[in-house]
Amino acid sequence: MIPSLRQGVWEYQTVKFDRVEEMCFPDVRYDVTRENTYFYGAYDGETCVGLAVLRREIFKYLYLDDLKVKQAYRRQGIGGMLIEAGMEQARELGLVGMYTVGQDNNLSACLFYLKQGFQIGGFDNRTYRGTVQEHKADIYFYKDC
Repeated sequence: MIPSLRQGVWEYQTVKFDRVEEMCFPDVRYDVTRENTYFYGAYDGETCVGLAVLRREIFKYLYLDDLKVKQAYRRQGIGGMLIEAGMEQARELGLVGMYTVGQDNNLSACLFYLKQGFQIGGFDNRTYRGTVQEHKADIYFYKDC
């Protein structure tokens, strides 16, 4: 995804790569005792099939730090339900909404956030400088209550 800001309005183009890459994120050990952090899970019986991790920061937006849905359960509305739970938490906290970050090369995630009602609100092409992911950039997505 290539975002651009024109006269104060964010637009974007999508460009597909010649070669598809799959990236596997490492397992994360969450600190469930961390203050101002909220965890929402989606379950199929006793099995967790989706997870949203949100943090209250200094901003008036709740930060969607992580959103995961098991591959076999995608496209069933689970991610949207987890986002709505986060939006409800934001409203309860008196915040103006929620924000998250997507890598510009993760087109599926970026389009998912837009489909869920988020809007592009920023771009950072320096986050990964000096790392093996130096060619990537972050797109900031915001959703108001």
